[in-house]
Amino acid sequence: MNRSDFSFFQRLRVRWAETDPQGIVFNGHYLTYFDVGITEYWRALGIPYPSTIERFGVDLFVVKATVEYHAPARYDDELDIGVRVGRIGNSSMQFVLGIFRGKEHLISGEVIYVAADAQTRKPQTVPQALRELLGH
Repeated sequence: MNRSDFSFFQRLRVRWAETDPQGIVFNGHYLTYFDVGITEYWRALGIPYPSTIERFGVDLFVVKATVEYHAPARYDDELDIGVRVGRIGNSSMQFVLGIFRGKEHLISGEVIYVAADAQTRKPQTVPQALRELLGH
């Protein structure tokens, strides 16, 4: 995975509360970093959550999240979270993520969402208008 695999990045600085006594980011925080990146990706598209519900009539629920650790981030590092849509299925969407410190690739991951009715939580087809907005 390279920085060039992404056209969208969200920058954040590692805070002291996110690190262990050695100043290394605690592993669970990377899922929060993924969430920040995806939230800002949606905002950049002009549909900050929860407007996906209002605009497209579907809500999105996480069904899978994976994190691969290549190198640690440390206190006060400035990180760039790369976000892109990998694939859109019938009712699911895969986001691919990469976390970088400068050119160094630290973390890889994916988050898979299922489009569903907000009330019943039953899967629904990803609306065509949403697919088009995401470039798929």
